[in-house]
Amino acid sequence: MKAVQLTGLRQMALCEVPDPVLTRPDDVLLSVRAVGVCGSDVHYYTSGRIGSQVVRYPFAVGHEAAGVVEAVGPAVRHVKPGDRVAIDPPVACHACDQCLAGRPHTCRQLRYLGCPGQLDGCLSERLVMPEECCFPLPPTLSMAEAALIEPLSIGVYAVRQSIPMAGARVGIFGMGPIGFSVMLPALAAGAAAVYVSDRIDARVSLARAHGAAWGGNPDRDDIVGEIAEREPLRLDVAFECCG
Repeated sequence: MKAVQLTGLRQMALCEVPDPVLTRPDDVLLSVRAVGVCGSDVHYYTSGRIGSQVVRYPFAVGHEAAGVVEAVGPAVRHVKPGDRVAIDPPVACHACDQCLAGRPHTCRQLRYLGCPGQLDGCLSERLVMPEECCFPLPPTLSMAEAALIEPLSIGVYAVRQSIPMAGARVGIFGMGPIGFSVMLPALAAGAAAVYVSDRIDARVSLARAHGAAWGGNPDRDDIVGEIAEREPLRLDVAFECCG
């Protein structure tokens, strides 16, 4: 099959790689149909690393994806060939103390799609994932929209872990995809006003067009002063989404 791989700093190539195969009873073979590009993917492309996670070339990035089921292992029960699914990128071991305590998200052996030293990413024609990482899609959701579920879930979770949103005054600092993934659920949950900031003016304008009460650029505006002028009692909660 074909896969897009990083081959060096700021270098990518369309490569021929072996087809993935089902090896475990709960494996699902997927035809990848849509992949999002995360900021982490860009870091791996431009810098070859994020902290201690260093790319060993060639390497395929990508962890925001959706696809169609092609084949399943004998233990798979909830998806079948032909199903359209969103893909959850972390794969837990289910054997460590964290997994056995019901916390697979803090698995000590967690492997993540597109993370160097863990799993190759999903910028490829096909992919094998455990059934638990495959979530069936309703017919109304496109593949491109489904690929955005992973970053959107970060914002939804952050809002749910925060204060009750009804009537809240909210600040969001950084209006990239994660900032928007916080703003939209906050507004949907009843936030009275959302104030945003970003160093890219186009992002601020887009946020204003989609419901932000005010937005500014910290390179030019007094963000704290501007918000304080509009909200004398200040904000109820703030989300740092700058990265």
